Amino acid sequence: MFNLIVAQVDKTYFDGMATSLTCPCVSGEVTILAHHAPLVAVLKKGVLRIRDEEGTEITVPIESGVLEVGLNQATVLL
Repeated sequence: MFNLIVAQVDKTYFDGMATSLTCPCVSGEVTILAHHAPLVAVLKKGVLRIRDEEGTEITVPIESGVLEVGLNQATVLL
């Protein structure tokens, strides 16, 4: 698992432990798992798919954003 924050200026969509995060990036879809290599990516319109620590899938529709991954932590800013 890894710590994940998905937020925009006025709202937090997810803040907790996750087992996976799948994002629509400009360069193609990417899935983040625990201990993923450091990464910064530009997100495009689509749906974030988060699998939380209990195995529940949470979906967040997005227009755009930025993904940053490092040190078993991922942050999505919308």
